[in-house]
Amino acid sequence: MSETASKARGAADTGDANRWKALVFIALAQLMVVLDATIVNIALPSAQADLGISDGNRQWVVTAYALAFGGLLLFGGRIADLWGRKNAFVVGLIGFAAASALGGAATNEAMMFGSRALQGVFGALLAPAALSLLAVMFTDAKERAKAFGIYGAIAGGGGAVGFILGGVLTEYLDWRWTFFVNIPFAVVAALGAYFVIREPKGGRNRNPLDIPGVLLSTLGLVALVYGFTRAESDGWGNSVTVGMFVASAVLLIAFVVTEAKVKAPLLPLRVVTDRNRGGIYLSLGVAIIAMFGTFLFLTYYLQIVKGYTPIKTGFAFLPMIAGMMIGSTQIGTRLMTRVPARMLMGPGFLVAAVGMLLMTQLEIGSSYASIILPAMLLLGLGMGTAFMPAMSLATLGVEPRDSGVASAMVNTSQQVGGAIGTALLNTIAASATTSYVADHIGSATSRSQQQLVALEGQVHGYTNAIWFAVGMLVLAAVIVVTFVNAGKPDTHAVAGSGENAEDEVAVPVVAH
Repeated sequence: MSETASKARGAADTGDANRWKALVFIALAQLMVVLDATIVNIALPSAQADLGISDGNRQWVVTAYALAFGGLLLFGGRIADLWGRKNAFVVGLIGFAAASALGGAATNEAMMFGSRALQGVFGALLAPAALSLLAVMFTDAKERAKAFGIYGAIAGGGGAVGFILGGVLTEYLDWRWTFFVNIPFAVVAALGAYFVIREPKGGRNRNPLDIPGVLLSTLGLVALVYGFTRAESDGWGNSVTVGMFVASAVLLIAFVVTEAKVKAPLLPLRVVTDRNRGGIYLSLGVAIIAMFGTFLFLTYYLQIVKGYTPIKTGFAFLPMIAGMMIGSTQIGTRLMTRVPARMLMGPGFLVAAVGMLLMTQLEIGSSYASIILPAMLLLGLGMGTAFMPAMSLATLGVEPRDSGVASAMVNTSQQVGGAIGTALLNTIAASATTSYVADHIGSATSRSQQQLVALEGQVHGYTNAIWFAVGMLVLAAVIVVTFVNAGKPDTHAVAGSGENAEDEVAVPVVAH
């Protein structure tokens, strides 16, 4: 080991004695953000009825959050690099709690949409700060594997916990509690972070903010996410949908050109042009497309076709959480320092694809135990195993001053993937359902037969879309094997700090 690396290691071991305590509060904040993505979906029908929100406007409860969160993530990541990650994290938590209180107290649709947009804004500040704090605090490879295992399990499994909690709160209390529940999470995490976390030294980026980059990236990402939500409701040929996609392409190309020229870019291109990181961002986005759509279809299948209550639906997702926990904390953590990341991620995505493949066999009379249970276990196991090294590798080898924006790219690929997945898979399912019903409704003479055809059509639509999701997961595995060439992490090198940190950062060693 070189003298520099030894010094860096000594600093890392003694520099942040509170890192494991800090992980508790970072994980709590991450759980809150992930919970929020699904908990509101369960409460949406009740909130819509209470506030008199029309069916046409209903999607804005989800879209307002997604647009603000997805559009501002890169900006939030760079703010964390400028202000300091601890400050960004605490401010993000307090803002998120305030926005949640506003949502819970909403008396009309405007107040609801505004509160959701505000949650998205503070979420975009909070999420990259949380991930980059982990990236700079856990510098020993084995400790890092353990920390990211826990973080990955929460990032993956939190959404399913949201279904259970959303069901319990909506059924036994009131939909408003799906917002109020964020407040204790945020307050505990903010207080804990304030007293426990110390801002890592030398990690600040003192360069002035790249305003053209902020505007171009935010508008480009917002146009992209909005284009997909419009496609879902109004169709792919709709003039506004097409206009949004064209505007997004122009803005994002202009953003890349700007970033290549300015002295202190919002997103230094070195962060994404690195072969490993580029492959990680792309494969995560593609895998999330498959995941998000499937969450939605399974929820509808269990509630509409099988007649499950919201709580029962939530509990039906538990095997997926169990699979994710095992994949992330047992398989991923134990093997991450022993085998190259692609040997965990590639097979992980393929195992998830096998789980998805089982779900293409769904019919109206399918039993939970024979198809859904094994499918969910495989899906969770595969995703947990793949997510864990992905989260860690995406921020490994990045200069500390860029870790906020590198973390933001992980979240951006997930948000954009989620928006694309929901719109794309919903559209595939809807058109398959329509054509199935059109072909079979003629032979249905009684009302009960017509209802049966309608249900069969829905299930046919879901399975068609799930076939597409299987393809997406196989594609994610191909991307990983093609691009991610990082081998086993060098367990001796740890992250340094400051301007010349690149020499000391744990750069993955390519395994031959």
